[in-house]
Amino acid sequence: MGPMSVRTESSAAHRAGFACFVGRPNAGKSTLTNALVGTKVAITSNRPQTTRHTVRGIVHRPEAQLVLVDTPGLHKPRTLLGERLNDVVRTTWSEVDVIGFCLPADQKIGPGDRYIAAELAGIKKTPKVAIVTKTDLVDSKALAAQLIAIDQLGQELGIEWAEIIPVSAVGDTQVVLLADLLVPMLPESPPLYPEGDLTDEPEQVMVGELIREAALEGVRDELPHSIAVVVEEMLPREDRPADKPLLDIHANVYIERPSQKGIIIGPKGKRLKEVGTKSRKHIEALLGTPVFLDLHVKVAKDWQRDPKQLRKLGF
Repeated sequence: MGPMSVRTESSAAHRAGFACFVGRPNAGKSTLTNALVGTKVAITSNRPQTTRHTVRGIVHRPEAQLVLVDTPGLHKPRTLLGERLNDVVRTTWSEVDVIGFCLPADQKIGPGDRYIAAELAGIKKTPKVAIVTKTDLVDSKALAAQLIAIDQLGQELGIEWAEIIPVSAVGDTQVVLLADLLVPMLPESPPLYPEGDLTDEPEQVMVGELIREAALEGVRDELPHSIAVVVEEMLPREDRPADKPLLDIHANVYIERPSQKGIIIGPKGKRLKEVGTKSRKHIEALLGTPVFLDLHVKVAKDWQRDPKQLRKLGF
C-alpha cells in the first residue's frame, strides 16, 4: 500500500454508467428495476416479452449514478422479430458496464437460464453479477443450494461471476446492497443525466407500451405478441385554459390478421372501449395530465416477419 492508494471518502471520484438485468421471463427483472429506482418505470407484466423497448431507470446517489437499461428478453428466435430482438440484446450487453443475470431462487436452473448464460459467456469484457431474486420465497437451505448451482453454472461455462447476490425486491432486502456492489463496477464519470430524470424513455413509447399492455389483457393466449402499438401523435389540445389542459393522443393498434380484429374490438366495440378506458387511466397517471385517447385497430399483415413493417413499427 503506497501513499498513492490512500483516498478519503469525500475525494472519491463520481462514478456513472450503465447496467442491464437479464434473465428469462418472470425472473424478476422489472420488479428489481422498480425497487432500485423507487418508481414504476419498467412496465411489469406477468407475461414474457412485453418490454420491447429500452426502458431506463436511473439510480441517483451523491457519489454515483447507475443507469438501468432494460433489454428485451433473449429467446430462441422463431421469427425475424426474434432475431432482430436478439441482435439488440447482444449489442446492449456489449455496451453496458455491468450485466446482472437474474435467477429466481424458487426455480431450478433450467434450459432457458443456460441459453442466456451461454450467450453471456461469449461477452468477455463486461463484468457479470449473478442476482438471485425472489429469495423471500425459499428457506435458507434452498437458497444455499441455488447459490452453489449458480457458482457451478459459471464454472461450467467459463463465466467468472463478479458477485453472486441474493435479493428480495419485495422487502427491499439487499436492494441497497446490490446498488452498493454495482456502483464500483462503473467507470469514473460525471452524472450522465440530470438529477430529476427517472427515465429518458420517450413518452410516446411508454404510452404505446401502456396501451399494448391493456390491449393484451385477457387475450394473451389468442394473440401472444401479435400486437404492436404505434402512437402517431401526442398534441396538447388548442384553445384550452392553462389550468385545464388536455392532451390528444392518436394511436394505432396493429395486428397481423383480419381475423384478430374482432378479438381486439370485441362485440359492438366493447372491448376496445375498455382497453381505451384502462390505458387512459395509466397514461394520465404517467403524464400527470388529462388525456383524450383516440384508438384505431389496423391490420399490418404478418408484421413480425416483414422487415419493412418491423422498421415502421419501431423495431
